[in-house]
Amino acid sequence: MKTLFLILVCSTLLTCGGVAYAQVNQSDPQALIETATQQVLDEVRIRAVEPGDIPRIMGIVNKSILPYTDLRRTTQLAMGRHWKAATPAQQEQVTEQFKMLLIHTYSGAIALLRPDQQIEYPPSRISPTDTDVVVRTIAMSKGQPMEIDYRLYKAPGGWRLYDLNVLGAWLIQTYRQQFNDKIQQAGVEGLIQFLTGRNQQLASGRT
Repeated sequence: MKTLFLILVCSTLLTCGGVAYAQVNQSDPQALIETATQQVLDEVRIRAVEPGDIPRIMGIVNKSILPYTDLRRTTQLAMGRHWKAATPAQQEQVTEQFKMLLIHTYSGAIALLRPDQQIEYPPSRISPTDTDVVVRTIAMSKGQPMEIDYRLYKAPGGWRLYDLNVLGAWLIQTYRQQFNDKIQQAGVEGLIQFLTGRNQQLASGRT
């Protein structure tokens, strides 16, 4: 799951130089995924990324992905019914810590991308009236095809990514049970403390 996980997830607006980026067409979900993915691959081709280079990883992901990603929606769905029980401040804290958890946990993903990485985009069955769609991609990993599906919804400003599926595991579903268990044990504050502590461990190099 870690191999290409960071291609389309996370973080806050940063800037980094080097690539002349194409305009992303947010009116077409498949075109959005293709263009954003290509931008990440272009960065890797210019200069390889070290797994521990979190600032550059954040820069790449945020510059190419954040404008088209709704991580707040991702966090809300992962928390399920507990989201409404959280205060606005708690919602922001969980979203921020969840973002950092994804970045730290999968920081080696971009480093595994090769300059000649091939990604295929099978035709997606998307109707003009659809408001929630899945865009399929197939990436080659160690000579084997690996399917990665991206789920997007139609927002007023264009399509936004909020979930993805790698090898049959959807991101939101993967974290929903863990979030529920932590909240059942110690409330929303307990979840925040868990995420914060985990991020501190990962930032210090401890697993």
